[in-house]
Amino acid sequence: MAETPNAAAGAAVRPSVLSLPIREKSALYAAYMPFLANGGIFVPSTKAYRVGDEIYLILTLMDDPAKYPIAGKIAWITPAGANNNKAQGIGVQFSADESGQRVKQRIEELLGSALGSSRATHTL
Repeated sequence: MAETPNAAAGAAVRPSVLSLPIREKSALYAAYMPFLANGGIFVPSTKAYRVGDEIYLILTLMDDPAKYPIAGKIAWITPAGANNNKAQGIGVQFSADESGQRVKQRIEELLGSALGSSRATHTL
């Protein structure tokens, strides 16, 4: 029996896995999105995504030896050639689960008073 091209059509789509090492506080400030429910982070990417796609992110924060695995959803997309020379990539909203809350808390600890800054970011 020949296999049809749609044989895998019923298979579940696995979320993309991305790794994001952030080495400097200024880069973390530019990428963090405190205005999203549960927090979120900008991930530079040239890959095509759709808003609502689920992704799995492995985040490394500066000198912290821990790796933070986070399930999230794409909240927005910055396309190539966006206004104001914004970097191309995706905004990933952290999940409401323990891993999402843990990384949100850790990012806010690292940023401290910088959270109130009006400096430009990769986000809105």
